[in-house]
Amino acid sequence: MAITTLHKSEIISSYRRADLDTGSPEVQIALLSARINDLTGHLKVHTKDHASRRGLLKMVSQRNSLLKYLRQTSRARYQDVVQRLGLRK
Repeated sequence: MAITTLHKSEIISSYRRADLDTGSPEVQIALLSARINDLTGHLKVHTKDHASRRGLLKMVSQRNSLLKYLRQTSRARYQDVVQRLGLRK
C-alpha cells in the first residue's frame, strides 16, 4: 500500500526546515524511509515480487546517498535525522 497524501504531508511538516520546505535532504530522507518501511512489509508477504525488491534497493541506495550528502554538509542535522528515524548509522 502506498503512502497516503495525509501521511506524506505529516512527514513533510515534521521534518521541514522552513514553511514551504519540501525538498530538503531531511524531508527526502524521511519520505524515502516511510516508503522503504512500507515496501519492506509488502515484501515480507510477497517474497517473489522481484520488481518491487529492485525498487526497494534503489530507494535504499538513494537514501544512503542523501545521508552521505547530509553527513558531509551538516553533521548536526545528519545526527538529528538518523536519531529521529531510528536508522543504524
